[in-house]
Amino acid sequence: MRRRAPVVVLLMLLAGAPAGAKESNVIVSRRAASDFALTADPAAAAWKGVAGVIADHDRFGGVVPGHRTEVRSRWTTQNLYLLFICPYEELYLHPDPSTTTETNKLWDWDVAEAFIGADFKDIKKYKEFQVSPQAEWVDLAIDRGAQPPSHDVSWNSGYEVKARLDQEHHVWYGAMRIPMQAIGVAARPGVETRINLYRCQGTPDHRKYINWQTVKSETFHTPEAFGRLRLRD
Repeated sequence: MRRRAPVVVLLMLLAGAPAGAKESNVIVSRRAASDFALTADPAAAAWKGVAGVIADHDRFGGVVPGHRTEVRSRWTTQNLYLLFICPYEELYLHPDPSTTTETNKLWDWDVAEAFIGADFKDIKKYKEFQVSPQAEWVDLAIDRGAQPPSHDVSWNSGYEVKARLDQEHHVWYGAMRIPMQAIGVAARPGVETRINLYRCQGTPDHRKYINWQTVKSETFHTPEAFGRLRLRD
């Protein structure tokens, strides 16, 4: 007897997508058995073997050579973890870094960024998280629907960061542990939230702006371009 194709596969074929194809606008976060010591080492047990997504295009879709950034994610009921693996050509670092207090306007220097919005109806409200190669950080509550737009640096998520700089191989690594409560995500398999991932890299005269989902705008603050983060076991 001839077996029928599963409904999901059939629908994918009808839509013109090959079975097993990845969704280009989805980053899958794999569940960790328990919370773990935050590390920016991609070979650490918590990160090893975790598939990530690639950010290597500029804001208008052009490839940025030499900056193929990988982003991996894990989750627990309490926290969302992100790891950025960031090749670079040149560094542009804050001359007086602080790892104990947040650094406003950290985005003027080299950073990796995550914008996360749990509200699928009011997409102009979301949270912003940054980490630098020197383990500096800043988090903000964003409301692009306000007039003028609100970028509240006084908001405090309680998130943590780690960073590691490998100057010999021209790669830096940044990790984040973000409380689920701070971003308003119900932590269970299958849940999705809105997200985009970015980097600002290099000196002002050779500045690189790299995004995962192309914003097609001069600003990363384009929530219409966000992809999705999906929690899975």
